[in-house]
Amino acid sequence: MDFREWIIIGLIVVFIVSRFIPVKGITNITTGEAKQKMDGKNIQFIDVRTPGEYNRDHQKPFRNIPLYELASRVRELDRSKEVVVICQSGIRSAKATRVLKRKGFDRIANVKGGMKALRKNESENEAAR
Repeated sequence: MDFREWIIIGLIVVFIVSRFIPVKGITNITTGEAKQKMDGKNIQFIDVRTPGEYNRDHQKPFRNIPLYELASRVRELDRSKEVVVICQSGIRSAKATRVLKRKGFDRIANVKGGMKALRKNESENEAAR
């Protein structure tokens, strides 16, 4: 391989690795940690799924701001408060945390596994009773 090919491979590796490095100010939390935060007064809870998904199954106190609207509706949120973000599986909410970070938010939490994990956790707790 010549020098240019090594440069291209290097750039690809850097790009892939950079996608997995945590961003300062963004944390990944479990559904249990999210439940603990739900009593907090200075926390905003955002569900970035589509309105249809949200209407079929949502968790209070999460409010719906779809991912595709988040950048234009960010002014509805308070930058001084922590933001907890959820979606169906955690992928869209991870994207949403990066949008919020670019828009100046400093304390952002992504719920790992999203609503799927939250509902699974709830059903496991019910079965244990």
